Amino acid sequence: MYNVLICDDQPDIVNALKIYLAPEGYQLYEAFSGLEALEVVAREEIHLILMDVMMPGMDGIAATAKIREISNAPILFLTAKSETEDMVLGLNVGADDYITKPFVPVEVLARVRSHLRRYARLGSKREETGELTVGAIAINDATKTASVDGEAVYLTPTEYSILRLLMKNPGKVFSTKAIYEAVWQETAVGSEGSVAVHIRHLREKLEIDPSNPRYLKVVWGQGYKLEGGQNR
Repeated sequence: MYNVLICDDQPDIVNALKIYLAPEGYQLYEAFSGLEALEVVAREEIHLILMDVMMPGMDGIAATAKIREISNAPILFLTAKSETEDMVLGLNVGADDYITKPFVPVEVLARVRSHLRRYARLGSKREETGELTVGAIAINDATKTASVDGEAVYLTPTEYSILRLLMKNPGKVFSTKAIYEAVWQETAVGSEGSVAVHIRHLREKLEIDPSNPRYLKVVWGQGYKLEGGQNR
């Protein structure tokens, strides 16, 4: 059973999301502020968080930054279409995806299922274990860890999945649509923009000079690729 936290300062929205998710058999937790969400995550084993952006006191962005210090559970932002800047900022501080209001139940369920599948997959031991390296970058599928020049690098589950995809195919160009569909495991319908944010985040963590990347490169008009060495 997965534990899902729903955080929004509007009880009606929390209740609506609980109605959507209850038939899936999830254990549902609720919070009405960023501070309450942080307290729940510190107290319970939460596997996924639905987080509102605009809340009094500690908002969703500040709460996400704090939660990332203690948990790598997927965080999906609940955002209005007019809050694009907040959505991008949220992805920058560690959120994995976003769902725009008003909600479409089938979209909410699809996003939640997709992120929980990936989280479970990354958290379990696979037959394919050991290190995969490209240049100075290394990941280990047994421990789900990453490093650059031997120095540990903290990655969110989404960042790890994107990096793993690119590292398994060094030199191959992936469009944002292809990355989204491979990592999120659902059809890309206008959500590919979040890929660019995660790529930028990865560059900041992996590259000495993110503005002049050695490894994670853009192929203008086509997508992204990883260069710098061969698998070994």
